[in-house]
Amino acid sequence: MSDLSALSSVPPAGVSGLHRDAVLKFFYGPMDCGKSTLALQINYNHRRQGRHGLVLTKHDRSGGPRVTSRIGLGDEALEVGDDFDFSSLVRRRTAYRLDYLICDEVQFYSVEQIEQMAGLVDDCDVDVYAFGLASDFRSELFPATRRLFELADEVCRLQVEVLCWCGRPGQLNARTVGGELVRAGEQVIIADTDEADVRYQVLCRRHYRSGDLGKHSPQS
Repeated sequence: MSDLSALSSVPPAGVSGLHRDAVLKFFYGPMDCGKSTLALQINYNHRRQGRHGLVLTKHDRSGGPRVTSRIGLGDEALEVGDDFDFSSLVRRRTAYRLDYLICDEVQFYSVEQIEQMAGLVDDCDVDVYAFGLASDFRSELFPATRRLFELADEVCRLQVEVLCWCGRPGQLNARTVGGELVRAGEQVIIADTDEADVRYQVLCRRHYRSGDLGKHSPQS
């Protein structure tokens, strides 16, 4: 009898006769929908099945090379710098087997890095699980996110319910400065720290458009 879990989508390492094509899978949603939590869970599940992978991130909220979730989970990760080359991971495979990548905060990656990830899937049979925001504080797609929508084999909007302050589904990531919603500025600003004047808040489309942060905005 195989020790394959009934819930596992991949065979353990060394199980012969079981093979599927590698996939580039993109999980997206607004803040607080559980992207990093799911990334950590998928990494745990794959390692438990004997697969070998790496966890990568960029600009994690912790400020370090870690994947952290808002509910307190975390794990060490490789930091994806602006000059990080995903194809270099293949050159390192002489030292270890690489079955999959967990890539968090992919909205901050470059378009070229997204294309390199797709190349790992197609050319090297490495599964890539990408997690990130779809749109920025201006309600516009991040360039890397747009490329993932174009290239990914599977695109999954996370179903964990995120609510606007009014109780409607939260869709858009608003940026606030000094408690006021702003619609212009640099696309990437790391915020939501104790000392930061810049924060982010999930709003429904109606209240994003009106700029109404409600009575319980992050700085009220």
